[in-house]
Amino acid sequence: MDDEPDRDDEELGAEEFDGGGGDTDVTIEIAGLSLYTHLGVSDAEREVGQRLVIDLRLEVGDCDAILTDRVEDTIDYAEVCEAVALTAQQRSYRTLERLCAAVADRLIDQFAAESVWIKIAKPEPPIPLPVEEVAVELWRERE
Repeated sequence: MDDEPDRDDEELGAEEFDGGGGDTDVTIEIAGLSLYTHLGVSDAEREVGQRLVIDLRLEVGDCDAILTDRVEDTIDYAEVCEAVALTAQQRSYRTLERLCAAVADRLIDQFAAESVWIKIAKPEPPIPLPVEEVAVELWRERE
């Protein structure tokens, strides 16, 4: 029987706990962020507005939170969602492509992500044929 008390990872310093060894890249993923926006090609589509569903991944690279377990040492998911919402709702975009690029640029700038993958979907697109959704995906790296 071991006489030394058990210590959890939080009690171990970074020099003692290697998080499993080797280089570790962190990816943060947010799926199904639902926003109401005024995006669209036609004036009517922009005036009425519609719901968009957004999925995204931020490549963070090295992340101190794997050792410290502190929110301050990673990207706050709520702040990411707020930044996406602000970008999508501050102005009216005509295309999903442009909105994807604007969101990716903002996330790279605001959170210093190494890269961003984003998918923005219109679950009820204004087209005369039955479709489940239309979507655009974009991947961008920090320069």
